[in-house]
This record gives sequence, structure tokens and C-alpha cells, in this order.
Amino acid sequence: MSDIIASVSGIRGITGDSLTPHNITKFTSAFAEYCRRNSRGKLKIVIGRDGRIFGDIIEQMVMSNLALSGFEVINIGVAPTPTVQIATEDLKCAGGISITASHNPQIWNGLKFLNPDGTFLDEKQVEEFLKIADEGKFKFAGIENLIPAENDFTWLDRHVEKVLKLKILNLNKIRKAKFKVVVDAVNSSGSVIVPMLLERLGCKVIKLFCDGSGKFPHTPEPIPENLKLLSKAVKKNKADFGISVDPDADRLVLITEKGEPFSEENTITAVSNFVLKNTSSKNKNVTVNLSTTRSIDDIAKKNNGKVFRSPVGEINVVKEMQKNKSVIGGEGSGGVIYPELHYGRDSLAGIVLILNEFADSKKKISEYKSSLPRYFISKTKRENLKDPDKILKELEKKYRNDKNVIKIWNNDGLKIDFKNYWIHMRKSNTEPIIRIITEAGSMTEAEEIANDVLSHTKSDLK
Repeated sequence: MSDIIASVSGIRGITGDSLTPHNITKFTSAFAEYCRRNSRGKLKIVIGRDGRIFGDIIEQMVMSNLALSGFEVINIGVAPTPTVQIATEDLKCAGGISITASHNPQIWNGLKFLNPDGTFLDEKQVEEFLKIADEGKFKFAGIENLIPAENDFTWLDRHVEKVLKLKILNLNKIRKAKFKVVVDAVNSSGSVIVPMLLERLGCKVIKLFCDGSGKFPHTPEPIPENLKLLSKAVKKNKADFGISVDPDADRLVLITEKGEPFSEENTITAVSNFVLKNTSSKNKNVTVNLSTTRSIDDIAKKNNGKVFRSPVGEINVVKEMQKNKSVIGGEGSGGVIYPELHYGRDSLAGIVLILNEFADSKKKISEYKSSLPRYFISKTKRENLKDPDKILKELEKKYRNDKNVIKIWNNDGLKIDFKNYWIHMRKSNTEPIIRIITEAGSMTEAEEIANDVLSHTKSDLK
């Protein structure tokens, strides 16, 4: 049996293996107790799920556990994680739960836990929550204090309305562009809301995988090797571009009109350019994580902005954004955080902002991509390591005496920043692996650097 993965991204496991009825009950009851201890208001929790198959069974278990713990439960149904975040904040709840394993394959599922303001639990809060789970001292309500769960399936529409009201947007310009878009929502939580938003923006929408069945037509992580069918559909339909979101629709990735990757890193780059150039205040701060492309630095410099970096993980970016009052932020995996909407990665926010940027440019998407700063990122991973921390320390020693390197150690692994390239090595928050990300002036160079790093981990394989 594999282990449950617990982090600032919630808990995840393989259904029927590490994600068992016992663990679902344990962690849901622990979150109820965590909310009871920390909430100053009504004991109310919002839940939603990403739509993957058999998620409804977990949904029923979560709802029952929360009700038996004495909480009022608002079930918003199949909905993106950012929709659950917005509902949690707007309804002034004690917390929220999004039932999802995000980009993980079909056999996985999990729970993302939210604070009353809709943000994820941070590292200290996760530590407190897990301690409660390990102690197992949960409180349950008597029959006189049980409250029937309430279904409220209006939040997809509410989310779209909030997005369309963002002051920075020029909706007429987007609608006049009349974009033709192919959407791949992997038949999950973005299946309804993404086409709905695009149609409200005057786009002609071609639905590729939007049936809402929860059956993934391909590996759900929105990276180039998993988006070949979307690429073909874009070219076949002569679309302006393709949109891909992951199962809980917090990440946004595009395909150009040529059927080529726009690059997940370019999502936050293009959005940041739009927000910064349309921000009149002196504050033009941007926050991204340590693994995000250097093109953000170039874009910020062009717009008289300043870049801050945080460890990987949505809540880490959010906390840094709040600290320096960033007007835009996110992660190079396709995650856009626009605080005027809410403090969370949101593919819908990314869609409207990037469409406005494309409408402004009046270029084909491939031409727009060519106008951005050109860097190339290689993302690989090493699995089945006996001691990941030992490997990271050995790699740090390898570069210790290099005078041209800036070494950054924190709780996000090791970042080595050279003049013309960088390397970031870290343990994943969501999978039992070490991720190795490199960026350089060409893909060949980035891959060569990554392969060199990989060669230093082979001695530690099982």
C-alpha cells in the first residue's frame, strides 16, 4: 500500500489503496475539528469536486462526516477548485474542501482544504491539521444538532459573472476579436464553465473533451505530450488557439493556431504583461515561484515592475503576493493568481486576461508567442529515490565552489541561478518524486543541463 501524500496542496492518494474510507473519514473529521478550533463564526463548510469518476462516492462520505461533526454543509457540486475558493470566501464559511487530485491520473483523488478566505492552508496550518488527524480526538454532534446538507449549484454562473466584472477588462475588444477556440477540459470540472465563459466573451467554442463524464481521455496534466489531440483539433478546425485546463481547472495552458504549444510558462508571462501595462499605480509587483521562467523578469522590467519569488505551491505564492501587494502572480505550470478576483490559481481569470492581451496585440497566437522573451525550460523528474534530501545536498556540494552561482536553500529544495541558465531541484508536494527544472537559451542546452543533474542521482536509486 502506498502512503497518503500530505502537503500545502492537501492530501492525495490512490483510490482504494492509500485513499481509503478510513483515511477519507480521518482527514475530513480532522479538518472539521481544525475549523471548529479556529473558526470565529458559524460552523459552515463548502465542498465541491472536480468531476472525476467515483468522486461522488467520496463527496457523500465527506458530506456525511462534516454533518456528523455538527457542520452545515453547502455542496456546490462539480466545480473547479477556484469556484470552491470563491464560494468559501463569499459565504463566510469556516472552511472549504475541494475533492480533487488536480492533475494526477484517474486512479488518484484527494482533498484540498481551504481557509475561510478561500486560500489553502499554509505550512504551519497543515502541521496543526495533521497533528489533529494523528491524535484522532474528534467531536461529533448529537442528533439534535445535525443539519441537513444544502445543494447550491449556482456557483458556476456566479464565478463567471465575477470574472466578467473585472475592471481591467475591455470586454468589447475581446468580443470584436471573435476568437475561435477548441476546449479540452478532460471531461472534468471545466467542461461547463470554460465554454460558458468563452461564449460570453463572443468566442466560437469547439468542445473537444467537455462531456463532464469524469472519464479522462488522456493523462490529465496539461503538458505538450498529453495535448496532441487538442493540437490536431486546433489545426483541423482552423481555430485561433486551443485551451486546456486540468481536472480542477486551476491551470491554463494554450495551443497556438499552428497546433504547437504556446508554453505553459507563457501563460503567466502574457497575463503579467497585460496586467502590468494596464496598471496605473506605482505598485507593479509580480510574484511567481522559484521554478517560473525568467521571461517574467524581462516583462516586469519592460513595464517598470518588480519580481518577487516564493517556494512552489499556491499558498506560498499567495502569501508572498499579500506581503508585497503584488498586482499579479502565479506559477509557470499555467497557474494565474489575480487578487482583484481572489487569491487563488484560476484558469478563468487567466482566460479573460490573456484573451484581452491577444485582442490588444492583433497578432496570431504563434506570432504573439514569438514576440515574448525566448527561454527554454526542460522539466523532468527522478522517481524511486531512497533519500531525496541526501541527493539535494550532494548536488549543492557539486556547485558550491562555483563563483558564478547564487545558491538558494529553503523549504523548496535547491535553486542554482547562473547568468545564462538556472536549475531548480525539489521534492514534489503532490507525488513521491524529485522534480528537476532547468531553463536556458535553447532547449538542447536546457536538456543537457537536466541530464547532467539526473546523472548525479542514479547512485541513489532503489
